[in-house]
Amino acid sequence: MTCLHQRHINPVLLANLDGNNWDIDSYEKRGGYAQLRKILENQVSQDEIIAIMKTSGLRGRGGAGFPTGLKWSFMPRNLPGQKYLVCNSDEGEPGTFKDRDLIRYNPHSIIEGMIIAGYTMGIDIGYNYIHGEIWAEYKRFEEALEQARDKGYLGKSIMNSGFSFDLYAHHGYGAYICGEETALLESLEGKKGQPRFKPPFPASFGLYGKPTTINNTETFACVPFILAMGGEEYLNLGKPNNGGTKIFSVSGDVKYPGNYEIPMGTPFSKLLELAGGMRDEIPLKAVIPGGSSAPVVPSEIMMSLTMDYDSIAKDGGSMLGSGAVIVMNNTRCMVKSLLRLSYFYYEESCGQCTPCREGTGWLWRIIDRIEHGEGRPQDLDLLNDIAGNIQGRTICALGDAAAMPVRGMLKHYWKEFEYHIHNKKCLV
Repeated sequence: MTCLHQRHINPVLLANLDGNNWDIDSYEKRGGYAQLRKILENQVSQDEIIAIMKTSGLRGRGGAGFPTGLKWSFMPRNLPGQKYLVCNSDEGEPGTFKDRDLIRYNPHSIIEGMIIAGYTMGIDIGYNYIHGEIWAEYKRFEEALEQARDKGYLGKSIMNSGFSFDLYAHHGYGAYICGEETALLESLEGKKGQPRFKPPFPASFGLYGKPTTINNTETFACVPFILAMGGEEYLNLGKPNNGGTKIFSVSGDVKYPGNYEIPMGTPFSKLLELAGGMRDEIPLKAVIPGGSSAPVVPSEIMMSLTMDYDSIAKDGGSMLGSGAVIVMNNTRCMVKSLLRLSYFYYEESCGQCTPCREGTGWLWRIIDRIEHGEGRPQDLDLLNDIAGNIQGRTICALGDAAAMPVRGMLKHYWKEFEYHIHNKKCLV
C-alpha cells in the first residue's frame, strides 16, 4: 500500500493512506476501532484515558494549542443532564487545508476519536461542524457516519456496553467567524454566527446552554493513535510541551504545496526541504508560520526555528496557529500581500465589536491607498495605532487576527512600506 503523500516524517494520521482506503473496512484493517473496543470492554477507565491524554502532550491542533487532556478534565462528566461534544471542522483560515484532508482520507479516525472523547467525558451526543465551502468532504463524512452506524459503533448501547453515542455532521455556510468556538455554537443552534462573551465558557455553558467540549478535527483524529501507542511514546515523537506529530499545510512559493505530517520540533528548514524547496530557486523572503493571522517572520529568523509552539512564539515572535505555513519568495511585495490579508479580515468581520467592525475597514483602506500610490508618510504610524486599538479590545480573536499581520509587516518591512509611499511603486 502506498502512502497518500510520500513526504512525511514518522506519520501517524496520514500513514498508509492511498486516497482510496478511507472506508471503514480499510480503517479496521489498519487497527481502527480497536481502541474503542478495548475501552468499552472496561479495560480502560475514564480517568486513565485523561491521564494518557495529559501524558501525550497533545495540544489543540486548531490554533490555540490548549492541552487536550486538561480541557477534557474540565467537563463535569458525572453531572446529570445533557452534555455535548463538538468537532470544529470549520476550516476557513487562508492557508489552512489539513482538516479537509483528514475528513476526505481518514474520517473514521475522527469518528473513533469523538466516540472515545464522548465516553471519557460522559457525553452521548456529538456534532462535527464542517466548513460550508467543502461539500465533497461533508458528503464523505456523512458516508463514514453511516458505515459506523451500520457496524454498530454509533447508536444505543454500543457493542452492548451500555454506553450510547450519536454523532451528526453539520454543514456551515462558509463564514470565517464560525471558526471561533462560541460563534460556531451560535451557528449550530441556528442563529447568526457571532462570538459570545466569555465567561461563561463552553465547558459550563455551551451548546443550548449545556456543558460542551470543543476540539479541532486533527485533535480528535489523534486520540485513537495516542491510546494505541501510549501517551509517553506519542510525546516522544515530538518534544516536551509539544508532543506528537503535526500536519502542516504548506503553500506559496514552494515546489510541492501540500500537507506534511512531521514530528513537532522538526526544523523549518527540513519542512521546506520536504516541500521541494523554493519554486524556481528564487530565495526565501518571509514565512507566515501559522495561518494568515500569524505575524510574518523574515527568512533569516525562520530558517533557525523549529516547528513547534514554543520556538515559533519565543524565538520567532509569531504563532504556530493552525499549522498553515505560507512561504513567500523575494518577488513578493509585502504591501500587496498585506492588502490581500487586510481585505479578508475586513470582509469576514461579523460586525459585533466596534473596534473590529470599523478598524478592519480603516486598515484595508489605508493599505489600499499605499498600494495604489496615494500613501502618506504618516500612514505607517496610523496603521500601527489602529492595529493597537483593535488588538485585545474585541470579544473574539478576529480583531487580533486582523491587527497582528499589520504590526508584524510594519515591524519587519517598514522600509519597504516607506519606499512604496515615497516612490509610489513597489520595491520588488
